[in-house]
Amino acid sequence: MTDTAQPIWIDPTDCHYPEHPAREAPTNRHLPHQVTWDETRQFRPRMHPVGRLRYYHKWPGHGARLWSRVRYWPTRRRVLNVRGEYNPKTMRREKTIVDKRPIWWALAFVALLLAPLFAPAGAWNTVMSAAAVFAIYSAVNLCWMLIIGTAGIFSLATYAVVGAAAYGTTYLAIRLGLPWWMLPLLGSLIGLAFGMVIALPAMRLDGFYYALLTLGVVELCRVYVVQSREFGSATGGLYGAPSYLPAGLAQSHRLLLGYYAALALMVLALVIYRFIDGKRLGRVLRMAPEKREAFAQACGVDYIRARIQVFLISSTALGFIGGFYATHFGGASPNLFSFDTLLLSLAMLVIGGIGRAEGAVAGTAIVVFIDRILIDLGPLRFILIGAIMLAVVLFLRDGLFGIKQQFRTWRDKKKSERRATRSEKGGEMLPEEATETEDKDQIFFRRFDKMQRDFLKRLVSDAVIEEHRMRPLGQHSEPLERLLIYFRRQGQVDKYAIMVIEEFKAYRIVALSGHRGTAPRVVEDRLYGTPDEAYHALFLRRVQDLLES
Repeated sequence: MTDTAQPIWIDPTDCHYPEHPAREAPTNRHLPHQVTWDETRQFRPRMHPVGRLRYYHKWPGHGARLWSRVRYWPTRRRVLNVRGEYNPKTMRREKTIVDKRPIWWALAFVALLLAPLFAPAGAWNTVMSAAAVFAIYSAVNLCWMLIIGTAGIFSLATYAVVGAAAYGTTYLAIRLGLPWWMLPLLGSLIGLAFGMVIALPAMRLDGFYYALLTLGVVELCRVYVVQSREFGSATGGLYGAPSYLPAGLAQSHRLLLGYYAALALMVLALVIYRFIDGKRLGRVLRMAPEKREAFAQACGVDYIRARIQVFLISSTALGFIGGFYATHFGGASPNLFSFDTLLLSLAMLVIGGIGRAEGAVAGTAIVVFIDRILIDLGPLRFILIGAIMLAVVLFLRDGLFGIKQQFRTWRDKKKSERRATRSEKGGEMLPEEATETEDKDQIFFRRFDKMQRDFLKRLVSDAVIEEHRMRPLGQHSEPLERLLIYFRRQGQVDKYAIMVIEEFKAYRIVALSGHRGTAPRVVEDRLYGTPDEAYHALFLRRVQDLLES
């Protein structure tokens, strides 16, 4: 760095010694600070599309206290999880809806209520029949989700309970002449009894072995009803149960009434899911996740009892659904115990996501739509369901409703990568980053420090380095003195210092840790024989850091 026509600096302290010639050194031209200021103002860093920084919409006002008091009865869940906060940047009170799921549930329920109005006229019967099946299967999967997701029991006998209740209520209704409204209640008792029998091995078995046991139970039920004359081995099912659908109604009205009745059943199952998952029972089970049962037991949580309680409640609800199934279809068929039904239901849970009520409903809607509406595809629709399930397993975590969290993780990762690869930053906070900083003084300090470093980089020249080499201590020219003052004001963390290894013989450059009790960090292994050599080596290292910043 050699400048042409450099001005000469004269040491003013040499006037005290007129017998000697004054010391002279080439120096830089005067550079006003306005130049650096103007260049900094014109600096426009390249902005990368890393996404929005504010991901929640803010409304003025507080409002958190009001919404925190309104809860779902009888659970302790809030209707809306609203967070009220004070924004120090805008000096205004703001509120944010943290959990929007209740809003989406309400909108989805309104859409299901109005769905018959928008069903295509040409396929109205097909769509309404599939919609009723969707609602019934959603109710079954919500109860199943309690067993798998909340209780953590890998039971595959869900449809065995539903089928047993459907067959049992149909058989008793034919034999005893029971009215239709008694069938769901009677199915609840059958489901409770069936669940108690299945729950006994759940106290000793877990995981894969219990799944195999329940799978065997389903197959035994199917073989029994297929070979039993009393349960319709000759007719392919047991029919003749009284239906809640009036016989005098037209077919379209019967389908419409059946759809809304099945929709009410699904809402009832959702209420049961929220009641168990949001109450103490669900919280106890979530507190002791898989592989931590021993820890929960040691803390005084009766984990096995909580699991059995959830299993019995779900079995009772599944029995109720089985009784409703018998009144809706007028009986039951062996398809309830078939392996195809079980696999399709597993596909519904996997696609939607295990452990989420919205996942059970959405997965059911997708599979039922492909299986019942796209029936013209023939066997290809099962391949389509399998392809969707495979894609969800390979590329998504926690089903379709895990996309949001997965996207947030990917977005944060990309944002960090973008910021890490920027070279124009130079220590200054970029506008994106500055919006996340509460301390405004930190923003202005970094901007000022960058301007100061830009200005000091212009003062580094061969003449200044040579001047420091010749005289590390004492009076210096203005550029060198500015550089040294800036280096002395450096923060204590990682600030360079000279360690005396052996006085007047060996010196080493170290970096201070800035923390009491922590030894300095050795920067290089080289030893310097004199203090002046060490001073100059330390100066060169600081200059190098300045130019690289």
